Amino acid sequence: MVGRIPVIDVHPLIHGGELPAKATRGEPLPVRATVFREGHGGLGAEVVLTGPDGERRAPVRMREIAPGTDRYEAWATPDAEGAWTFEVQAWADPLATWRHAASAKIAAGVDVDLMFLEGRLLLERVERASATRLADHERETLRAALDAATDESRPAAARMAVLASDEVGALFRAHPLRDLLTVEGPHPLFADRERALFGSWYEFFPRSEGAEVDKRTGKVRSGTFTTAAKRLPAVADMGFDVLYLPPIHPIGDIGRKGANNTLTPGPDDPGSPWAIGSRHGGHDAIHPDLGTFADFDAFVRTARRLGIEIALDLALQASPDHPWVAEHPELFATRADGTIAHAENPPKKYQDIYPVDFDHDPEGVFAEVLRIVRLWMGHGVRIFRVDNPHTKPVAFWERLLGEVRRSDPDVLFLSEAFTRPAMMRTLGAVGFHQSYTYFTWRTGKREIEEYLREVSSETDHLLRPNFFVNTPDILHAFLQYGGPAAFRIRATLAALGSPSWGVYAGFELYEHVAVKPGSEEYLDSEKYQLRVRDWDAAERDGRTLAPYIARLNALRRAHRALQLLRNLVVHATDDDHVLCFSKSSGDDTVIVVLNLDPHGARETMVRLDLEAAGLPESFVVHDELTGADWTWGRDDYVRLDPAHEVAHILSVRTPRGEPAARAGRPSPIGAS
Repeated sequence: MVGRIPVIDVHPLIHGGELPAKATRGEPLPVRATVFREGHGGLGAEVVLTGPDGERRAPVRMREIAPGTDRYEAWATPDAEGAWTFEVQAWADPLATWRHAASAKIAAGVDVDLMFLEGRLLLERVERASATRLADHERETLRAALDAATDESRPAAARMAVLASDEVGALFRAHPLRDLLTVEGPHPLFADRERALFGSWYEFFPRSEGAEVDKRTGKVRSGTFTTAAKRLPAVADMGFDVLYLPPIHPIGDIGRKGANNTLTPGPDDPGSPWAIGSRHGGHDAIHPDLGTFADFDAFVRTARRLGIEIALDLALQASPDHPWVAEHPELFATRADGTIAHAENPPKKYQDIYPVDFDHDPEGVFAEVLRIVRLWMGHGVRIFRVDNPHTKPVAFWERLLGEVRRSDPDVLFLSEAFTRPAMMRTLGAVGFHQSYTYFTWRTGKREIEEYLREVSSETDHLLRPNFFVNTPDILHAFLQYGGPAAFRIRATLAALGSPSWGVYAGFELYEHVAVKPGSEEYLDSEKYQLRVRDWDAAERDGRTLAPYIARLNALRRAHRALQLLRNLVVHATDDDHVLCFSKSSGDDTVIVVLNLDPHGARETMVRLDLEAAGLPESFVVHDELTGADWTWGRDDYVRLDPAHEVAHILSVRTPRGEPAARAGRPSPIGAS
């Protein structure tokens, strides 16, 4: 039903407001609506947030995005975690209506006395309504305005000049008269903890960390949680604050895969960690080679002391010898001949995995999965990376994530769903806090620009992106053939283009060889075998990207602008291989200029959209990588040679060397 002042096309809404839009404590959130009224009268609109405590926050005035569009926007910031609502309040603005009419009529000598009388009456309404809320300077402005409205001895033009002044306009905006008040809402938001938005992820296989070759037998001996813990300081030194572990459970024997996904494994092949379950247990057990629950708990404590959260894989599938197969056959679908079908994603086949049937005994599946999730939560896991959630019912995830949120709202879930947009967005809508994305396959300038705009301002209320540069089974051709510069390019783009990004171990060693041409699978994939890496030798020889990664993560922590999603502006360049974007928050602005060509130097003019970025006509930039300073403006020359540097990462300064003042941009995390 349309209100007296129509308010339509409200954003952000998910499924018409049935599901809460994504927010984060301290993250500015854009609220938009189309607001208009009949005739030519003025109007106003505000956004009002109500917090989990039931208290309304101070209203935030909406501004028309572009004159004549009737599309209004305000940035509001939840200041606490939990369930929020927002309202759009619109009203007829008699002050704006009067100022518009009076300026025209008094200048034309029409209804002069009547205009001043109406103005005086409105000012008296403001005085009565806002008497206890007026600041001293506002009280002085109001008194001067009343004098101008009533002093008939002064020329009409002089009186109107006072009433049309910026000071009176600011008074009217700060203390509006709300006639015909219309309220649209409340609509739901949920503000998660900051890690849902901002974090640097690192992935390693615990069985490879500390793995070593037995000199007597030549066999590779598995690492353990104790040996893997020795790798944690290096992960922390690179600036990562989330460590994701692939499944750590017992691995099945039936259908086990060998090296490079062969169907004929040797007796010492460890199998894929995603083939979960054996005689040693299932999802509620730890692979005996890795250690015990006490070892895992010690590993989690060590990580926590280093400022790292542990994320654990949640893969709802089973090997043929998982205890579920014998004890709960109702969890699996059988074919016409009574056998259980193994998992498939044509042309891929997973002979070592049975998919779970979510429809035969939905209550049983839900109870068992919730039990498993809570078990690991009890061992310090507060983040889960969910394997292939798009192959399970969305309704299941909505129920499971909702149940966990009700009791433990700090627990986060990352969706590993490289699939159709509708499924990815719906998984985010029903509760997944983050999502893997198409980032890996966006390598050209135009498609990167479009994708940055999409994730930062089109789908931001539905899903939060996590830009992983690689995964154990995704090695893009750009990395295979681009050399070390390609690794720096992708790390820079991921780390600075998204508040959450991720790296799979070996990326910093420039691992780039695929199993065969045209494949995105690594040769000797760690999914199927232990990987022994000599981290110390790589550091001694300088064959590591770790220092550069550490620098990127340090910049992310130092700059509030890089910790936000919705503040990205893409800028034009004259070269099809040079990308430019900026991120701003309060007085903090970072401009990134990136050469996307790993093979050759590029030079171009960068055309900054100063208005969109809130920048002055001239300002000083400081290159965070080289330490150089330049004076920049609307058009700036750049040359980037990937043999030396792939990017300029520029923090904005004023001519005095201080951060540049901002205008109209979101506030930083932690600000209200």
